[in-house]
Amino acid sequence: MYIQRKLDLVTILSQRSCFLFGPRQTGKTSLIQNTLSGYRCYNLLRTDVYLKLSRAPERLRQEISQNERIVIIDEIQKLPILLDEVHSLIEERQIHFLLTGSSARKLRQKGVNLLGGRARTRRMHPFIFLELKNDFQLVRALDVGLIPSIYFSDSPYEDLEAYTGSYLKEEIAAEAIVRNVPAFSRFLTIAGLCNGQMINYTKIANDAQVPRSTVQEYFQILRDTLLASDLPAWKQSRKRKPVSTSKFYFFDIGVARYLQGRRGLSMRSPEFGEAFEAYIFHELSTYCDYRGGCDLSYWRSTSGFEVDFILNQDIAIEVKGKTIITEKDCSGLKALQEEAIFKWYILVSLEETPRKIGEIHILPWKDFLERLYEDFYL
Repeated sequence: MYIQRKLDLVTILSQRSCFLFGPRQTGKTSLIQNTLSGYRCYNLLRTDVYLKLSRAPERLRQEISQNERIVIIDEIQKLPILLDEVHSLIEERQIHFLLTGSSARKLRQKGVNLLGGRARTRRMHPFIFLELKNDFQLVRALDVGLIPSIYFSDSPYEDLEAYTGSYLKEEIAAEAIVRNVPAFSRFLTIAGLCNGQMINYTKIANDAQVPRSTVQEYFQILRDTLLASDLPAWKQSRKRKPVSTSKFYFFDIGVARYLQGRRGLSMRSPEFGEAFEAYIFHELSTYCDYRGGCDLSYWRSTSGFEVDFILNQDIAIEVKGKTIITEKDCSGLKALQEEAIFKWYILVSLEETPRKIGEIHILPWKDFLERLYEDFYL
């Protein structure tokens, strides 16, 4: 059964072309098949299609008829030379292209035509709460993640192992991104432990006994292949000096926990709060990518006050995996209130009933996510 996704490609493509990136198995192909099935699609994972267009990119122009207005090219990073033809067809025939890919690395190489701003960019994420609705189970989501095939799997840990193995084989070894795949595989364990943390490249390099430049390169590979991203620091506080180092997050909490060597999670376990925060990051980053034009960061002062997320420069969000919230849990938000900048101060928790402590809204996590997509705060 197909689960309706929140990303509205039909509306986006009615306005202009779009790059749609996302890690493998996040649902790009399924979304296309269920919402854009009536349009011409070139799947570059098919050997015959790839060979045909690699030998003669101009066939794209020859095969697309004059009255077609939307065309899909799946896995565009496998044949970046097609972007010249795409660019020309956008200009001459006003065709809107959907260009999907599981890696942005090749498209960022020097000389690749990225259409000069003629296409929007969206990123496909694993499931979110509002997509799964009654099928959503919080502890399961935090333990095995929300990659569609893994979330519904009867053997999620085995599938997480296979997913990571496929990534190493297909994205790393096959593209010859790194020479020493075993060393990179060992690095992934270290990277898993960095989920939700500020990265100290020097310390990691010393622990791994590899050059600092190699560690930086490996982390960049994770970003380029869309398995991870950075959460920038919010630096505009004046009352307290802010830190400027970004935080590092994997795209899926299940992948991060597998790399950490963890399986099985209870709400009373020490790592629950960490996993819950990473999950809310997933929901917020998905919201930002699907809506477009959003800004997400975090704040931490050099004196130790911290707020987990800053959304659109006017919403401060703290996350606590607790069923009972006290005033002490609001210390970061209270410190940020002194800046007198934000419109909303929200603490997302496991409490069951919304309430307020001063001007801080204590919200159950479900209420928060539902109101977020209703633009309640914006």
